[in-house]
Amino acid sequence: MSGDIVGAWDVSLSDGLYRIEFEHGSTTGKRVIYINGKVREVLRRDWMFKLVGKETFPVGCTDAKATITIEAITGFSYEYTLEINGKSLQTFLDNRSKISKTWVMKLDGADYRIVLEKDTMDVWCNGQKLETMRRPSEAWTLREL
Repeated sequence: MSGDIVGAWDVSLSDGLYRIEFEHGSTTGKRVIYINGKVREVLRRDWMFKLVGKETFPVGCTDAKATITIEAITGFSYEYTLEINGKSLQTFLDNRSKISKTWVMKLDGADYRIVLEKDTMDVWCNGQKLETMRRPSEAWTLREL
C-alpha cells in the first residue's frame, strides 16, 4: 500500500470483521480498495480523469454491497463516505446491532466469534454459517394471574 490512504472504515458482518481502506490519488485519479490490508485488493484503477464518483464492490461471504462515494468539497479537497447495502455505515451498524447478537470467547485456547442473526435465526461461527435445526420446545411459560 502506498501513502494515499484517504479513508478507512471498520465493518462488522455476520461472517467477520472487515477493515476497508481506500486509496485515492487526487492528481491521477487512481483508486484502490483494500479489504483487511493487503490481503485482498478488490479494485484498482489507475489514471482516472474523473476524480469524483462511486466505487461499488462486494464484502464478505455474503457479498454485502459496499459503495464508496467520492465528493469534491472545495478545490482539491474530497469527502469519502461508505455505504453498506445502500445505507450509510452508521445506519447499517445501528441496524445490525438490533438484528444480531455477537459473542467473542476463548475456549481451550482458541478464539471464537459467534453471531446470531435474530431476523433469520442463522448462526455463524468464525466466518462459517452453521447448519442449525429448529426443534419444537416443550417448555411452558408460567404466568401469574
